[in-house]
Amino acid sequence: MTALPEFDYEATLAACAAGERAALQRLYAREGGRLLGVVQRIVRDAALAEDIVHDACVNIWTRAASFDPARGSARGWIYSVARNLALNAVRDGARELAVDDDTAAALDARASLEAWHDMADAFAWQDSAGRLGPCLEQLEPVRRNCILHAYVDGLSHNEIARRLEAPLGTVKAWIKRSLAALRECMG
Repeated sequence: MTALPEFDYEATLAACAAGERAALQRLYAREGGRLLGVVQRIVRDAALAEDIVHDACVNIWTRAASFDPARGSARGWIYSVARNLALNAVRDGARELAVDDDTAAALDARASLEAWHDMADAFAWQDSAGRLGPCLEQLEPVRRNCILHAYVDGLSHNEIARRLEAPLGTVKAWIKRSLAALRECMG
């Protein structure tokens, strides 16, 4: 097994402070995976962890000049930036009001339908949409939500699956079947 070559974290941070983009790329290549692991253990959500590591890299880039070697190691400073962002995300998440699954699903269904009606009103689609509104309302709420999340909210299939806490394959099937039902309903 070959030992990794020495990595000069202080010089890399100094290069980031000087605006050298390649320095941040080297830093990310060296520590990105480990930063993601640390953050994911704190927030317990892979997607959120990726976002936090991205934000940490931006913070490292913009605040690299504030690193003071007298106060600690450069590598420790990098990890503290990521860890503090992760802890803030956990604290912010704890402030959200927790509701039971049925209430969350009902609120989500209502919000999606309201978003559809708002969009329909905003673009005066009442006349031009023809049968789309009534056809959407005939779909089961969970299937209607998939369609609305995809085409009104602009969410990806993965984002919809996470939001509905449903398997990705199921969400894709619901969308496919719902689109077929909409085509049939609209004639």
